[in-house]
Amino acid sequence: MSAAAAVADLLAGLGALDVPGVLDGAAGTGWSAGGTPAGAARAGQSAGGVLEVIREGVRWTLMLISALVLVYSVAINTSYLLLIFLATWDAVHNHRRLPFFSQEDVYANPLTPPVSVIMPAYNEEAGIAEAVRSMLSMRYPTFEVIVVDDGSKDGTFERLREEHNLVELPRVVPDDIPMRGTVLSTHVPANGSTPLLVIRKTNSGRADALNVGINFARHPLVCMVDADSLLDPSALLLVAKPFADDPLNVVATGGVRIVNDCDVVGGRVTRVRMPRRWLVRIQVMEYLRAFLLGRTGWSRIGGLLIISGAFGLFRREVLVEVGGLDPDSIGEDAELVTRLHRYLRECRRAYRIVFVSEPVSWTEAPSSTAVLARQRRRWSRGLAELLWKHRSMIANPRYGRIGVLTLPYFVLFELLAPVVNLGGVALVPIALWAGAINVDFALALLLASYGYAVLVGFVALAVEEYAFRRYSSWRDLGVAAAASIAENFGYRQFNAWWGLQGIFAALRRTKQVWGVMTREGFSTPGRPAGGKKG
Repeated sequence: MSAAAAVADLLAGLGALDVPGVLDGAAGTGWSAGGTPAGAARAGQSAGGVLEVIREGVRWTLMLISALVLVYSVAINTSYLLLIFLATWDAVHNHRRLPFFSQEDVYANPLTPPVSVIMPAYNEEAGIAEAVRSMLSMRYPTFEVIVVDDGSKDGTFERLREEHNLVELPRVVPDDIPMRGTVLSTHVPANGSTPLLVIRKTNSGRADALNVGINFARHPLVCMVDADSLLDPSALLLVAKPFADDPLNVVATGGVRIVNDCDVVGGRVTRVRMPRRWLVRIQVMEYLRAFLLGRTGWSRIGGLLIISGAFGLFRREVLVEVGGLDPDSIGEDAELVTRLHRYLRECRRAYRIVFVSEPVSWTEAPSSTAVLARQRRRWSRGLAELLWKHRSMIANPRYGRIGVLTLPYFVLFELLAPVVNLGGVALVPIALWAGAINVDFALALLLASYGYAVLVGFVALAVEEYAFRRYSSWRDLGVAAAASIAENFGYRQFNAWWGLQGIFAALRRTKQVWGVMTREGFSTPGRPAGGKKG
């Protein structure tokens, strides 16, 4: 978003074009002062007038665009300031409550409902064993883990069968939610005591795999977790607390954090550290700003639109009412939350969707530019399709804050941000060529804009450290601060380009392709990441 601010400040330096004066004819004579016939002089005056009109048009066009982008920049920065304020207040409030909060109370609370953890898996051999081990080691009164193998072509199922001594146990396939794929077999551990169910099915996509898992789920709460995610031992206790506190209204909660290069032992994150690669380090800071601050702020005002597909907890009966996830949506997690808002608003039912600011889920971020590009193109396309599908909600007071605030915000500052960013950058050379930019002034404002962007990152880091203190070394904090600075030089611009590609793909309605998301697995002290058992 700060790229928009930088472009706006560059264009804000646009000055008046230096339009040369037109030829001065000698009035009242048949010849111009230079000896040119009067007719030719009048023709020169006419041509000069046209040139002046063109130059004036270019000047005013550039000034208008400059003003619009500047207003856009001010608006988006103001929105970030508001979200930062809301998130900081929420973090301080939660920090003050920590001495009075006991996980034992949630564990022993009879209102804490049982949970079915659903993990769709497609070619997740590298990290599936650690991920399932993490799920099974969680501390929670009653839960089950359901792994849906969506037609994997690698050794995903073999790793699970070896790890848990799986045996086939046929089960009736429920049909509460329509399914596209075909269930091939169901498997459970031979010991009969491990709460694990592994479902093998034909490949039909992540959304349909989750729908299959929802159908097999036996408990009132459904937790959707990516197979490349790890959960803290207390993850379910923390994310289920809003359901126990407000069992009649809360319908969904969630929270996430990046796990790359952290120490993992027995499926648990034992030490948090900054990743080795700068690309992932920058994503860590992006997650802190967008997830910790952005989503916490939206949650505070009841306008949360996105619960990450990496970790979200939902009330099963409501999922069944809305028909589960949409298999045709490439951004199925955000589309589901939007559809929940729509359905519950139209039914005039009181509800709450809450973001848990404590980072209780750990997900593996893309470690290569190619994988990151596929992810961001998919996110952008998913957002465009979501907003088009639910366009009747936009600016519609019937849908409350979601209709009049959240969705318009996502249209202006999320969907259109790549267009404004890259469009503004493309206009800068034109303005320089036309001599319509005050270079010194523009550079000063550019530095101020980047300084603001870095400040936002520092605030996110400060709030995170105040509330959670995950990083144990000053070196990690220094690297995180450096990543906040590096994010503004190239990373944001590439993100804008990938976002624009996603928008074009949505407009062309090309075939949706999820793409191969290469996983490295989780690291264990003393060895590199690779997903093998330690």
